[in-house]
Amino acid sequence: MRTLQTFFISFAMIGILVLTTSYTDSYYENWTYVPIFMARADLENSVSYQSSPRNMETPGKIYYKSPYIYINERYKGVHVIDNSDPENPVKEGFIVAPGCLDMAVKGNTMYLDNAVDLVAFDLTKKEVTERIKEVFPEPVSPENDTFYSEKNREYILVAWRKNN
Repeated sequence: MRTLQTFFISFAMIGILVLTTSYTDSYYENWTYVPIFMARADLENSVSYQSSPRNMETPGKIYYKSPYIYINERYKGVHVIDNSDPENPVKEGFIVAPGCLDMAVKGNTMYLDNAVDLVAFDLTKKEVTERIKEVFPEPVSPENDTFYSEKNREYILVAWRKNN
């Protein structure tokens, strides 16, 4: 009986070792793009407004709702630009939203993707008013690679970065 118990413990430890080392950096060695993950708990607290603007690095979609222009920063969030004076637009702030690729505005609410979740963000109060989990599929890499993982998981794919 003791030998059987030792066998199962050894088998379980080998399984744990294989599972924890299967997604190391060497796993991604030949990939052009590497998935970036965020803990589910961190993702749910990640959307916020920063009054200090950021430089645009990888702009995506643009949305206009007078007098503001909203420009998506791929996988990072949304730039907020006051366009009251079109001759002199002013970068007003940034809505942090990891995994964000798209947004739309209705009234004073911006609807945006926070990786796989849909978030309603009140533009006047500058806060999240609602979150619906697991609405969207995980973001696909620029080369159309997917990294499927199960729903209701502990870590969520929020971006892809170019592999060195």
